[in-house]
Amino acid sequence: MDSVRGQLLIAGPTLEDPNFWRTVVLVVEHSEAGALGLVLNRPSESTVAEAVPQLLELADADDDILVGGPVGQSAVIVLADFEAPDEAALIAFDSVGVLAGGAPTDPLGAGVRRARIFAGHTGWGPGQLDYEVERGDWILEPARYSDAFAPEPSELWTAVLERKGGSYALVARMPEDPTLN
Repeated sequence: MDSVRGQLLIAGPTLEDPNFWRTVVLVVEHSEAGALGLVLNRPSESTVAEAVPQLLELADADDDILVGGPVGQSAVIVLADFEAPDEAALIAFDSVGVLAGGAPTDPLGAGVRRARIFAGHTGWGPGQLDYEVERGDWILEPARYSDAFAPEPSELWTAVLERKGGSYALVARMPEDPTLN
């Protein structure tokens, strides 16, 4: 399978894993070695000011920390829009990528136009994501800037499916538990 870096993985209606139910994942890296992504639509109950005040140069104090996935939830990942994309550790698409860790030579936030803070990430081993896509667990859609920095992240799953239109728009309107319909 070709790389799906820069694509959204939209959880299909048959994906029952509670870690990914109705999620939208931005694929930041995808190669033969595996894949790394960030769940874009799972706000936590913590704000930047509460959880990582040292990142207040990058994000507003009352911005929610997003749960980027079930892997490494004690680690923080910063998704950012870079003035110079080559400054990113990884670029997902256009100028949107992941801020490099370690001791920066520039002040924190230099060259970052906008940022969103995540606790944890998603990860797949070699071939695992390819298999899940082929099996139909995920619906693919090119990522947009407005997806990465959606003002209402918890509504992104429905919004992206409606944007795709057709039968996907019908899936977006499915009740959470169809047996209660």
